[in-house]
Amino acid sequence: MDRFDERILRELKSNGKLSNVELANRIGLSPSATLRRVQELERLGVLKGYRAVLDLNKLGIGFIAYVAIGLSNHSKKSQQGFEDHIMGAVEVTECLNVTGENEYLLRVETSDLAAYKRFHSDVLGEIPQVNAITTMVVMDTPKDER
Repeated sequence: MDRFDERILRELKSNGKLSNVELANRIGLSPSATLRRVQELERLGVLKGYRAVLDLNKLGIGFIAYVAIGLSNHSKKSQQGFEDHIMGAVEVTECLNVTGENEYLLRVETSDLAAYKRFHSDVLGEIPQVNAITTMVVMDTPKDER
C-alpha cells in the first residue's frame, strides 16, 4: 500500500458513496487508475464492503446498550451454543468475543427500555450458557466511526 491507497481508504471510509470520478479528483489520480486501485483493494479484502449510515432515531431505535456476557462454561461448545442463539437476535447488532472478566460484549439496539427488558429476559435470560449479564446503557455517542 502506498499513499494513494491510504488516501483512497480514508476517503471511502468517510464517504463510501463517492463516485469513482470524485474519488479520483480527491486523491489526485486519473479515474481509470483510481478504479484499478479500488478493485485491487477489494480483491485483496482490504475493502470488505460499503455501508449506509442510518439515523437510528428515525428508525425507532431509542435505546442502545452494550451488554457484557459471562458464560457458565468456557468450552468451545459453550461459546458456539451462545453464538448460535445470538445470531438470530435482531436486537444484537454486534457480538464481540473478548478477553477479561466476560466472554462477550454485545451491542443491543431496541426501541426503548421496555423492549430491552423483554430482550434481556426473553432472549438473554433463556440462553443456557449465560451465567452473568451486565448492561451498560449508552447515554450519548460523541464519536462513532463504525
